[in-house]
Amino acid sequence: MVSTFPTNSAAVDLTPLRLSIRSLQPQLVEWRRRLHQQPELGFQEKLTSEFVAHKLQEWGIDHETGIAQTGIVATIKGNKPGAEKVLAIRADMDALPIQELNQVPYRSQHDGVMHACGHDGHTAIALGTAYYLQQHRQDFAGIVKIIFQPAEEGPGGAKPMIEAGVLKNPDVDAIIGLHLWNNLPLGTVGIRAGALMAAVECFNCTILGKGGHGAMPHQTIDSIVVAAQIVNALQTIVARNVNPLDSAVVTVGELHAGTTCNVIADTARMSGTIRYFNPDFTGFFKQRIEQVIAGVCQSHGAKYNFDYCNLYPPVINDADIAALVQSVAEEVIETPVGVVPECQTMGGEDMSFFLQEIPGCYFFLGSANPAQDLAYPHHHPRFDFDETALAMGVEIFVRSVEKFCA
Repeated sequence: MVSTFPTNSAAVDLTPLRLSIRSLQPQLVEWRRRLHQQPELGFQEKLTSEFVAHKLQEWGIDHETGIAQTGIVATIKGNKPGAEKVLAIRADMDALPIQELNQVPYRSQHDGVMHACGHDGHTAIALGTAYYLQQHRQDFAGIVKIIFQPAEEGPGGAKPMIEAGVLKNPDVDAIIGLHLWNNLPLGTVGIRAGALMAAVECFNCTILGKGGHGAMPHQTIDSIVVAAQIVNALQTIVARNVNPLDSAVVTVGELHAGTTCNVIADTARMSGTIRYFNPDFTGFFKQRIEQVIAGVCQSHGAKYNFDYCNLYPPVINDADIAALVQSVAEEVIETPVGVVPECQTMGGEDMSFFLQEIPGCYFFLGSANPAQDLAYPHHHPRFDFDETALAMGVEIFVRSVEKFCA
C-alpha cells in the first residue's frame, strides 16, 4: 500500500532500522492518517476497532474483539525454540473532544473530535508491529499479545480490559508500551525505572453559603470569599505537608460563582486535580483537602459538599524491563541526545493499571520536529508529530520482543 500523502522528512538516521521495517514506513503513515481522519472518543472507537480487526484478519492474526466494549487483543505465537514467555504490547486508540485547527489533507473529519495526543500513531505502530511479527515468527520464541485499548483519555479502558482477562490465557509475564512525545525531539527516547508518570486524582466541591445584597454583607455568608480562602489554603498542602524531596501538584482548575455585581453568591463550585509520583500518597490528598475545606467553611459558618475521585495510579516502571527497553533503544536511536533517562511528567496514564498487575515499561518516543512546525504540545488543536517516529516505534517494539522472548 502506498501513502496518498507525502511523508514528513527529518534529519534522523534510520539506517539502524532493519530494511523490512523501514519499508513499512509508507504503510504506517497511511494507517495513521486514516485513523487521524476518523477520531473517536473513549468507548466509541467503533471505526477504529473495525479497521484494526480488518487488518489483523487480513494478516491471519488470531484476535478477539469487543473486549471492554471496543478493545481488541491480538495473539502471535513465535516459532523459534526457547522459553514460552509471554510479552504484551499495549496501544491506546481513543481521541479527544477537541476541534482540530490543522489545515492538512488528513485533518479530522469528525467535528469536535481530534487525535490530539498521538493515539492514532500508537495504534499504527502496534499494527505495524503485529504485521512484522506475524511475518517473522521464526525470530522469536513465546507469545506476544498486542492490546488495542479504548478510552485512555477517560474514563479509562485499561482496568476493564484487565478485568475482562486480557492478561490471562496465557498469563502475561511482562508488558511494554510507548507514548509519542512532543516534549522530546525526534531521535530521542525517554526511559526510566520507577515513576514515569503521575497519579491522577480529582475533586469537586460546592460551598454552601448564604446569599444577599452586595451592600449588606453582614447578613450573608459569602461563598466567594470562602472559596477564595480555600483555593489559597489548598496550596499549603504541597508546600507544608509534602516532603520537599517528593513531587506533587494540587491545582484548582475551575471556580464558578455569582450572577451579578451587587449580589453575594450563596454557592460557589470548584474542581481541581491532584498529581504525585509516590504511591505512599494514596489516600492522603483526599483526607487533607477535605480537612482544609471543612476548616475554612467552619470558620465562616458555611457548609460544603465534597466529592473525590481516584482516576489513575502513578505509572511505575519495573527496573529490569526498563533496562531491557533502554538497551534496545540505545541500539535503534543513534543521535547525540539518544536516550533521556530522567524523563518524567505530571501527566497521567492508565497504563499504570497494567503495571500494577505485572512488571513492565512505559516509555516516551520523541516525535517533535520544530523545523517542520510539528512541535505543538499534546491536547493542542494544532498537535501533530513527525511520522518518522512510527517506524522507530515498530523497531523498538520488535527488538524488545526478540530480546525478551529469546
